[in-house]
Amino acid sequence: MRIFPGLVISMLLAACAAESAPTSVPTPTEAPAAVPAATATKEEQPAAIATEEELALEQLDFKLTSSAYLQGDPIPASFSCDGENTSPRLTWTNPPTGTESFALIFDDPDAPGGTWVHWVLFNLPAEARSLPANVPPDSTLANGAVHGSNSWKSIGYGGPCPPSGEHRYFMKLYALDSALDLEVGATKEELLDAMEDHIVGLTELMGTYSR
Repeated sequence: MRIFPGLVISMLLAACAAESAPTSVPTPTEAPAAVPAATATKEEQPAAIATEEELALEQLDFKLTSSAYLQGDPIPASFSCDGENTSPRLTWTNPPTGTESFALIFDDPDAPGGTWVHWVLFNLPAEARSLPANVPPDSTLANGAVHGSNSWKSIGYGGPCPPSGEHRYFMKLYALDSALDLEVGATKEELLDAMEDHIVGLTELMGTYSR
């Protein structure tokens, strides 16, 4: 038989009812003294959780989109080596607080010999919210952005060009807390090294292409 502590206490108090001595009361009445501390702890937790949720929501609001294709959709051939091989229009919204510049990497992790880099661009100004279609392969763009080099060892955009099968292509936009001291033609690896400890947000758009 299970004996409940509360029942035992009630029985003992009933047995001692005639005496009703106040000295036996403190033990049960002092127990709730620990409740305020536990209650305070529970009340403090939502504040920390709310802060994390707000940060997560801020990151979710940082979105990269294209008028050429949606997330997970096939990339039109006009943006590939089978077509005009020009870059699609890109737009992004709600970068994180503290963003001072953006960097862009477009690559194919499904390439047979390892990830193939199709586009590297950095030092896009903090106020930028889009890139037009057909970005020219200039060393420096009119808005001050600087081109790095792709896996063809050239600067500018190079479209999807898989040898066979379906590949995934990731357009990744990084929000940074500073501009980067990098030269024209910097590689993806050099860009990633320079961005270390400066990334305040990341959003990406993935499209597929098949041949």
